[in-house]
Amino acid sequence: MADDAPLTVPEDDPMSEPARQAPSSESGPRSPAGTAPLRDWLATMRATMSEAKPVPLPEVEPVSAEPDTESRSTTWSPRLVSAAAKPAESADEDVAEIMAENMMLKARLRLEAERRDELQIILAQEIRELRAHIAEEVGKMEDLRTERDLWRARCEALAAPLFQAQPR
Repeated sequence: MADDAPLTVPEDDPMSEPARQAPSSESGPRSPAGTAPLRDWLATMRATMSEAKPVPLPEVEPVSAEPDTESRSTTWSPRLVSAAAKPAESADEDVAEIMAENMMLKARLRLEAERRDELQIILAQEIRELRAHIAEEVGKMEDLRTERDLWRARCEALAAPLFQAQPR
C-alpha cells in the first residue's frame, strides 16, 4: 500500500539537517563546560538505548469502515486502527483504582456535608442570639422613649404656668 511507504527527504533539503547542526540563534558563544553535562547525558542515553532490548509491540490490525477499501484506493482516507485490547489485569486495576477514588470522593463528600451541617447549626444559633439581642435593644429603646415622653410631659406641666399670662 502507498500509505505505508516511508517518507523520503532529498539529501540537499536544508530542512533535513539535524537541529544540532543548525546555526544557533542565541547571541554569544556557548561555553563547552556548559554543554558537557548534556553531552554526558546524551551519551548515557544512547548507550542505554543500544543495550536495551526492543519492546515488542502488540500487532494492531487495521479495521476498515467499509469491506471494499481497495475499490476506494483512488481517494485518500484515514486508516482506521482499533486500540489494542487491554489485559484483564490492567482492566481490573483500572476498575479497582476507580472504585477507590469513588470511595474517597464519597468520604470527602460526607465530611463536607457534615461540616456544612455543623456550620448551618452554628449560623442558626448565632442568628437566634442576634435576634434576641436586637429585641432586647429595641425593648431598651422603647423604655427610653417612654421615659423621655414622661419627662417631656412633666417639663411641659411645670413650664405651663410660667408662660401663661397672669392678671395684674
